[in-house]
Amino acid sequence: MTSAALHLMAPTQTERGLLRLADRITAFVESRIRARAARREIALDLLREQQARKHDPRVVEHLLATAGLPRR
Repeated sequence: MTSAALHLMAPTQTERGLLRLADRITAFVESRIRARAARREIALDLLREQQARKHDPRVVEHLLATAGLPRR
């Protein structure tokens, strides 16, 4: 092979720039995906915690009494 043929096989400066840009965009998108997954996990944990709480019926009675409303 001649040196001209070898030169044509290497990416051009524009192609190298586009590859770097694609790498940066890919890294940005992957970081957004990871951040979104972390936020989703936190939201699910909060929802599970909220649903697992037991509501005390005495709290409702106390609030009704405080407001001066008769209980049933």
